Amino acid sequence: MRPLIEVADIFRAAGPVYRAAHAGHLSLTQFKVMSAIENCRTAALGGHVEACEDCGQWRIAYNSCRNRHCPKCQSAAARTWLAEREADLLPVGYFHVVFTLPAEVADIAFQNKTLVYDLLFKAASETMVTIAADPKHLGARIGITAVLHTWGSAMTHHPHLHMIVPGGGIAPDASRWISSRPAFLLPVRVLGKLFRRLFLTRLVALHDAGRLSFFGTLAHLAERRAFLRYLAPVRKKRWVVYAKAPFAGPEAVLAYLSRYTHRVAISNSRLIAFGETGVTFRYKDYRRDGTDRQQVMTLAADEFIRRFLIHVLPRGFHRIRHYGLLAASARRASLALARALLDVAAPPGDDTPDEPEDFRPPCPCCGGRMIVIEVFERWNQPRGPPHGSATNRETDP
Repeated sequence: MRPLIEVADIFRAAGPVYRAAHAGHLSLTQFKVMSAIENCRTAALGGHVEACEDCGQWRIAYNSCRNRHCPKCQSAAARTWLAEREADLLPVGYFHVVFTLPAEVADIAFQNKTLVYDLLFKAASETMVTIAADPKHLGARIGITAVLHTWGSAMTHHPHLHMIVPGGGIAPDASRWISSRPAFLLPVRVLGKLFRRLFLTRLVALHDAGRLSFFGTLAHLAERRAFLRYLAPVRKKRWVVYAKAPFAGPEAVLAYLSRYTHRVAISNSRLIAFGETGVTFRYKDYRRDGTDRQQVMTLAADEFIRRFLIHVLPRGFHRIRHYGLLAASARRASLALARALLDVAAPPGDDTPDEPEDFRPPCPCCGGRMIVIEVFERWNQPRGPPHGSATNRETDP
């Protein structure tokens, strides 16, 4: 069922004024995201007409924009991605580990997204692989799936990395599988210290190479001594690495991944109202406990759009990455070896191509299967069913 309010509605109503007011300050990628979301599942992208095989009921289905920042388009992308990942799961416990950047570094990241977000991935993954390989801890090669989120619940800038890590790894000589303790993977304080050192060392190297940009209140950081003074307190801070208890089985891992891998800054389901007073939505205040954690916030439409757009990723940036045993170059061989060491059978192979799953909603009248009977191009309307016989629905073909 379509939510009463969507991000697209806000963009269509307030987007033109926002574009005019911020001309020259929006990137081409941000313009494209706004346009894609506004046009998603409208005649602007074309579509098709479906008819029920049983009762003949008609409906119009407009095409999706398929933009990775669109709240409406990520469910289908997540389904496809999860189907591919399901075969990678091992019969072991999986841990959820989160690496978070301090606020001071997050401010630098905001002005250097491609470089610093990439550094976050590299420093966090190297930290995990290094500590896991240490015989004092796990002494094994582990696998990691990492997902970048750049937002807090209120859409503020809060870059952090979510990791899904199997509870164990392959011994250095590939002779056995080494399991972690049931409720403990790696010491978070040790992880935090190495993460801090690796990240700051490489951040300074980027500065020395002249690759970082600074403007506004951070413009003075272009000078090296000012930059080092700025980072001095950060070197003494504890960098937060959070490890949650393992998931309750592979199904729980997939359920988690389905919520996190293709999430955008805010989902349509969290929107409550949109009017002259602004946009009202639900968010979580993690400083509170229990039922008080759920809060409601109202932002002016201009501020809502600004917050949404600061989470648009640089063009071509990969927000889901795999490391160690799950790295693309060695994933198949590593997983086969892991299963052999765990003495479990590989997932059943099927050489016959699967028919693509039909995600098309069934007929609203009788529940029958809908088939495509007409396709129409962008900005065109279908020739259409007889008057009164169609039900307009915004579905993803």
